[in-house]
Amino acid sequence: MSLPDSVHAVVVDGSFGLQNLRHTTGPMPAVGPGHVLLKVRAASLNYRDLMMVRGEYNPRQPLPLVPLSDGVGEVVATGPGVDEAMVGTRVASLFAQGWYAGDIPGDVTKHTLGGPLSGMLANYVVLPADGVIAVPDYLSDAEAATLPCAALTAWSALVTHGAVRAGDTVLVQGTGGVSLFALQFATALGARVLATSSSDEKLVRTRKLGAWETINYREQPKWGKRARQLTGGRGVDHVVEVGGAGTLQQSLRAVRAGGTISMIGVLSGGADKLNVTPVLMQQIRVQGVFVGHRAGFSAMLRALEHHQIHPVVDRVFSFADAPKAFEHMAAQRHFGKVCIGFD
Repeated sequence: MSLPDSVHAVVVDGSFGLQNLRHTTGPMPAVGPGHVLLKVRAASLNYRDLMMVRGEYNPRQPLPLVPLSDGVGEVVATGPGVDEAMVGTRVASLFAQGWYAGDIPGDVTKHTLGGPLSGMLANYVVLPADGVIAVPDYLSDAEAATLPCAALTAWSALVTHGAVRAGDTVLVQGTGGVSLFALQFATALGARVLATSSSDEKLVRTRKLGAWETINYREQPKWGKRARQLTGGRGVDHVVEVGGAGTLQQSLRAVRAGGTISMIGVLSGGADKLNVTPVLMQQIRVQGVFVGHRAGFSAMLRALEHHQIHPVVDRVFSFADAPKAFEHMAAQRHFGKVCIGFD
């Protein structure tokens, strides 16, 4: 296969901010020992990526930076020591490079794509051969590109750490990527799902995906109390907490004694006054979830293929319109994942 001499990428440069995203061209990178070259077919955005570009995630992140941790592409070349049979394989990137299994490494944040490492918003990227994983054929490129962070985070919360079982009740917050994957995984596991959103229209769509009950948190700001009512006063078994400190108090009201809250995001802020007494008095488990490892990704892919689960893709932007994808996510009107396709 003939390769071009240059790579096209989108970078945040000069200073942070969506207004500083720009297209750039650079030389084709060399494929070193143990690495592969991917022709990127699609990438997807996470809220982390928006925070990274804004300078909110890591204000000390060196610039320029190629953002986005999540992408899928075709292996078009291999470096020394890599089986040439990988050429032609469609693979997804791994968010935490070098985390293969087991406990989270203490330096994991130094090895994540899209900051501090260069990300996937380029038409060609070089990654370690063990830093990618083959994806099922039944998924489209955009669907496969949604898996590395949002899907694996939901899987880690419910399966790796949460041990959710058939008959459990899982509460998911909002209709972003992690929450909708959690809805789909929990339903596949035989659990019932209680979904929250500020949009009745989006709540109707969650029911079509299998949600058991829904709560409009704008109409019912004390949605934790409503969740308890819907479960007959017992509370839910598991909360997928993507809001952070601003929603955690309601999550503590919603969860049953001995239940689990998976702490995943900080959409509503990272600091707030909080009464943690219920954590002690009701033995509530609060589990932090930082995406997951390669072994978890592999297990998740088997489950996806077995159940033929299709990720929910809100919209696919062209590579030329990549900055607009960030603006769309910032507007918070999306349902599911925002993706970028490469021609």
